[in-house]
Amino acid sequence: MSRAAVLRNGEQVGLLIKESPKRYRFVYDEAWLNDPTKPSISLTLPKVQKEFVSVHLFPFFFNLLSEGVNLKLQARRLQIDENDFFSLLLQTSTTDTIGAVTIQEL
Repeated sequence: MSRAAVLRNGEQVGLLIKESPKRYRFVYDEAWLNDPTKPSISLTLPKVQKEFVSVHLFPFFFNLLSEGVNLKLQARRLQIDENDFFSLLLQTSTTDTIGAVTIQEL
């Protein structure tokens, strides 16, 4: 099992967990979930629910990855299978993402 903290502007929003190759979970932190001033991180992961489960990496997180040739180059440089999206996310989304959300491996 692999776990990562999901941060928005440096503040922890929740956890992204890869339990197996076909089971991913995203869980909002209680403090974030209960604070009405804090937004959801995406329309597909609304704050009305604490836990989300998927057989694929959630599209919101998948879209933080590079595409095409850049993805292939990153995978080669990091020595990660280019289809291991979760590992690539952990290695490439700590600081250099578009928007306010970053990912940090735990």
